[in-house]
Amino acid sequence: MFKKKTIEDVDCQNKTILVRVDYNVPIKDGKVADDYRIKQSLPTLKYLLEKKARLILISHLGRPEGRPDAKFSLKPVAAVLAGLIDVKVEFAADCVGPLVEEKLNQLKPGQILLCENLRFHPEEEKNDEGFAKNLAIGSELFVQDGFGVVHRAHASTEAITHFLPSVSGFLLKKEVDTITDVMSKPKRPLMAIIGGAKIADKLDLLKKFISLADVVAVGGAMANTFLLAQNVDIGKSLADRNEVPLARDIIEAGEAEATKRRFVFILPHDAVVSSSVDPAAPTRIVDWSSHVVADVENYPKRVPRSASEVAANEMILDIGPFSGSFIAGSIQLCDTVVWNGTMGVTETESLQGPIGPYAHGSELIIESLLGQFGHRPFSLLGGGDTSGYIESRGLIDQFNHVSTGGGASLELMAGRKLPGVEALANKSSKVQ
Repeated sequence: MFKKKTIEDVDCQNKTILVRVDYNVPIKDGKVADDYRIKQSLPTLKYLLEKKARLILISHLGRPEGRPDAKFSLKPVAAVLAGLIDVKVEFAADCVGPLVEEKLNQLKPGQILLCENLRFHPEEEKNDEGFAKNLAIGSELFVQDGFGVVHRAHASTEAITHFLPSVSGFLLKKEVDTITDVMSKPKRPLMAIIGGAKIADKLDLLKKFISLADVVAVGGAMANTFLLAQNVDIGKSLADRNEVPLARDIIEAGEAEATKRRFVFILPHDAVVSSSVDPAAPTRIVDWSSHVVADVENYPKRVPRSASEVAANEMILDIGPFSGSFIAGSIQLCDTVVWNGTMGVTETESLQGPIGPYAHGSELIIESLLGQFGHRPFSLLGGGDTSGYIESRGLIDQFNHVSTGGGASLELMAGRKLPGVEALANKSSKVQ
């Protein structure tokens, strides 16, 4: 159960409220390309507007390196938000200072002011107290609803709570409750599907799921390092050879877990390979299952090369049909599935049709999660590339929960404290 105060626990009526949202959305050609995170903030904003509150919204967008950069401006978001919430949204060309104060003085109850990118100021990521104090000027309450940033101790997540009574919005509560429930009391069997590029980024998560889940499947570029640890040639595929020892440790941990209970650790047995990510480039399927060195203790002992191995000029761009089918079949045997990270290079667009040439592994997972093979488990999806791909396919509302936070969801699943949550008022506190 969420242990922090929410906007329902305090008096919001007619107050000026500073709301930290996560509008770190993709902007293409000056327009918002994906409004999922904006939509997820609406329940909190609508509740506060019904209380006749004046709302000051703050967010970051991208990595502008502490200085103004037009391509990272939040101005395009204002128009999208206004269309979604049917309220006039004013925009301030800064997030602190005279420009904000002038706009705030003109703001009426039940109206919204969206401020410019927090990260145009280097003090934001430095968790600078002076900057946070300036952010708080004119506000009576701080509401944290940007789940995607609460794993960082920044001025708008941690220092700000030193200057204003601070509570949670609905989105933050929903994210924390859903993820915590899945990790603490999942309906079993529980399966975790983990993708991404670097093992180090998800090492704690992998270890957590090996001890917690009934099935763990690994895909995406991360799987290439596991393949190296099993002495599989991966050509010019993306991999971090320095992480091979980590991969070996995880494989051994999975094998040890399987001796204690019914546990399955799945690595790709085949892949779609090509010499280029170009959608027009020829592809082929490689199956190396008969060439895997089972005894990782003897790495890097070599095995004979085979025509079925990845060539030196090729790279693995998606899991193969056998691996995809095996993962999809495993999903059908589970009641809860956590998916974080796509299985291939889903950003490569198709020359025809909605599905790119390296997205078929991810599509098999989608089909299985949505019950197209009979059983439909509870689905929890996280990670920017996963949610981004699901949104591009117009399927985001089809899953039980698609997290708005990449790093935050990883940290929470791994059992770590989130600074932006810890800084909020506890249920037992006297915040009014």
